[in-house]
Amino acid sequence: MNFKQIETFRSVMLTRSMTVAATQLHTSQPNVSRVIAQLEKEVGFPLFERVAGRLAPTEEAEALFRDVERAFIGLDNLRDSARSIRRLGTGTLRIGAAGSIAMSVVPLAIRAFGAVYPDVPIVVHTGSSATVAKWTATHFCDIGLVSYTSDIPGVDITLLRQENGVCVVPGTHRLARRRRIRASDLDGERFISLPYGSATRLATDAAFDPDRRLLTVETPFAATICTMVNMDLGVGIVNPIVTRSLKLPGIRAIPFDPAVEFRSYVVRAPQFPATRLANFFLECLDEAWTLST
Repeated sequence: MNFKQIETFRSVMLTRSMTVAATQLHTSQPNVSRVIAQLEKEVGFPLFERVAGRLAPTEEAEALFRDVERAFIGLDNLRDSARSIRRLGTGTLRIGAAGSIAMSVVPLAIRAFGAVYPDVPIVVHTGSSATVAKWTATHFCDIGLVSYTSDIPGVDITLLRQENGVCVVPGTHRLARRRRIRASDLDGERFISLPYGSATRLATDAAFDPDRRLLTVETPFAATICTMVNMDLGVGIVNPIVTRSLKLPGIRAIPFDPAVEFRSYVVRAPQFPATRLANFFLECLDEAWTLST
């Protein structure tokens, strides 16, 4: 497949119309139909079908479109970077971050960074730790901030912070005045958990008797757990940096026993030289983390 086919496919997916796509691409509707037919032959499965007279993508088309969009995000970043270099003489600072870090200390670091470099654009890409590491290895991001390490070749990993998790409960909860909460104290409580498969989830699960914990919700973001706890939907174990940053008045963050370690790492690609801007952002991040402690 070639770029023209992919561009045409993307336009049809976004507009749900070959006629409108043809207008956007400055070509004819028959030409769009011909290119889509060629692409279907290349990939070996149908991309569109007519349903009640309307153009509808197949499930295979939707799956392909997700990967196409990721590729076009990269192209858009290149265009933004070129405009920035033309205007400012410097490129965009691209940061990849796991959700718990992106929603807590990263905004504080961006504020400090912007006070010194107000004209430097910053793009924050949020994903799983494994995804962020891959982004950094390929230089899609200048810096990666992750919650756990994975076997990704081509990156250097440095421990940024290590803290013990806290149990978050509503401020009106029966345990809200405790100085420490033990796993047995949560017997029968609705529990909101990080998703299965992460290192932190495994450590959290190990602290509980699986027959006595009521697991009701899973979510990849600690900030979401805190918001749900604030709405009295349950309790959870999270990285304390999240509770300190969110400062939700309706929850209490209480030390938890046994200890569940939460670690944060900086990921860098050694084959790409570190930029002055990236190094300064890490200084801002370290300062933000210290101030939030």
